[in-house]
Amino acid sequence: MRAFPIRTALTIAAFALLLAGMSRVVRGVRAPDLATVASIVDFTPDLTPLSPVRPHTPPEAVLPVRSARVIPRYLDDRDGSLDRFYAALRRTERGEPLAITRILHYGDSPTTADLITGDTRQMLQKRFGDAGHGFTLIGKPWAWYGHRGVELSSHGWQMDPGTRWDLRNGLFGLGGVVFSSRTTAYSRVTLRDPTQTRLEVWFLRQPDGGTITISAAGQTIGAIDTAASPPAAGFARFDLPPGIGPLEFGAEGPVRLFGITIEKQKTGVVYDSVGLNGASISMLALLFNEGHWAEELRHRNPDLVVLNYGTNESGFAGFLTHEYEKELREAIRRVRAALPNASILVMSPMDRGQKNGAGIETLPTIPRIVEIQRRVAGELHCGFFNTFEVMGGEGTMARWYDSQPRLVSADFIHPTPQGARIVATAFVKELLAGLNRYKLRQVLHPKVVAEVP
Repeated sequence: MRAFPIRTALTIAAFALLLAGMSRVVRGVRAPDLATVASIVDFTPDLTPLSPVRPHTPPEAVLPVRSARVIPRYLDDRDGSLDRFYAALRRTERGEPLAITRILHYGDSPTTADLITGDTRQMLQKRFGDAGHGFTLIGKPWAWYGHRGVELSSHGWQMDPGTRWDLRNGLFGLGGVVFSSRTTAYSRVTLRDPTQTRLEVWFLRQPDGGTITISAAGQTIGAIDTAASPPAAGFARFDLPPGIGPLEFGAEGPVRLFGITIEKQKTGVVYDSVGLNGASISMLALLFNEGHWAEELRHRNPDLVVLNYGTNESGFAGFLTHEYEKELREAIRRVRAALPNASILVMSPMDRGQKNGAGIETLPTIPRIVEIQRRVAGELHCGFFNTFEVMGGEGTMARWYDSQPRLVSADFIHPTPQGARIVATAFVKELLAGLNRYKLRQVLHPKVVAEVP
């Protein structure tokens, strides 16, 4: 260890005292302050000038150069793939009269209980206005089927979902489930928001068709004769009285009923959640009768169609290798042929976990499906939302299952309400960011963006 330079220190101290004494007798000489003394003690010839004596200022610290933080974008809407949707949402945002933005969200079992879709509906309607609940079935094909804000009970119906390969005609309506009666059947639909003002019943016109009656609190709203030849999609619209109570639907004779839509005649968002247990992209590409489904889609006329599948396909690696991409492309082709003016968004599946010796791991097929969806969406001018990466990517289900509160159920597939909220919040955030990018392009490139109706 170096010895302290005592002689140097004494010399500096004597010099300081000398200057201090001279300041009292010689005009113009100032006593040195502590900073000046420190600069002499900390003398560095290459940095401290000799004349005039001034405190040594160390050089500014040079911070390491860091690249700007890249905020990941989980929504790919490049090349204006969602501009038609954004244009509709912009008209709604401006409050144009009866500017209703309709979103139709198809999905598999995580969508069936209306968790992610219910949260998304709630947030978008809070931001842009509530134009009504939208589409719902009139019974529960599965015990966990649900629509937020709607209570369902029924009896007497035979319920056949579009996932049944043995039903060859493919006439499943908009919602993918047909409710059939031979003699009588009944459904009760209770709306938690009684300010809905318009009801539309979706059914099949068929030879020897029976009658559907609609009432509320004992008051008849209307009746529908479903008899017609040849079979065709049928729609019947009714105005609802203010403060409507539970809606009751009765069937007499052979009836095939697909569901109902409930709306308000006001500016806002309507978000249809169409989730089917066990569904895959094959249902839209192969099982639905293309002409019938196209008629249903055109009647609903959504501004955005979300295709949210992949969970069930992930259990079949061979199908993923040989068939999946072809069927995804076919489903997109069908939607675009029916709705040339709508935007299409491919929404990836959530992570799916499986147990191994060390714990819970991501099913290897999930990243493969996500990558296929991303590529196909880009090639076919569709938007793409990466649910898998929003959740956290590889290994998410292990982390979500161990979290408190738990974010996924014990099957490592279905989210809890808390987990669903995370996905929905990220989805809405990305949609709003996309809308802001669209509005910015309206300012920078008005002629190009103005071409979108």
